[in-house]
Amino acid sequence: MRILLIEDEKELAAALTAALGKHGILTDHTAHLGDAVELTRQNPYDAILLDRRLPDGEGLRFIPELRRTGKDTSIIVLTALNAPKERVEGLDLGADDYLGKPFLVEELMARLRAVLRRPPSLSELKITAGRMVIDPLHVSVTVGDTPLDLPRRELLVLAALARRKEKTVLRSTLEAAVYNYEEEIQSNALDAHISRLRKRLADAGAEVSIHNIRGVGYLLKEE
Repeated sequence: MRILLIEDEKELAAALTAALGKHGILTDHTAHLGDAVELTRQNPYDAILLDRRLPDGEGLRFIPELRRTGKDTSIIVLTALNAPKERVEGLDLGADDYLGKPFLVEELMARLRAVLRRPPSLSELKITAGRMVIDPLHVSVTVGDTPLDLPRRELLVLAALARRKEKTVLRSTLEAAVYNYEEEIQSNALDAHISRLRKRLADAGAEVSIHNIRGVGYLLKEE
């Protein structure tokens, strides 16, 4: 799962990014509405977390601007402006949910799962390949009835490949699924994730294999 966090409090943004990362969520962060608009043009996000008081204006202005582009990405407003009138304003402008600060990460995760269960997030339903079942909402993989414990980045690679099984996935697409735009990607990092993932899948009897399409990307096949 990849989300966009629009938040100008640096410490909160860093803490949220780290906490969400523990749940297998990749987070891009910006403090400015202008940058947020450009990021949504460049990247497909599963959800957006939006603050209201931002350096370049009222965060709620972002919602109709995003909708005008045809994107219906789920938006959760995270803000200290939490009076009933303010919550109604945010929801009426098109937010999918509204959560007042301070909040528990566990509640935010529950709300994320809730909005992603709604249409149009049908692409986030469980993915099956071979004997595997991948649940992106709960960040889990099972092989048969046995849970397969994977590091976050390997799970993100696997989900991106399984979602497009039997089709070649470009290296750039896989890297975008695993790293946020601020991270520096080492030249062999993706190959190392794939190598470890192959062994884990073989050991678990997942009945899938990952093939290198030289110079292009990777392809996951069912055996």
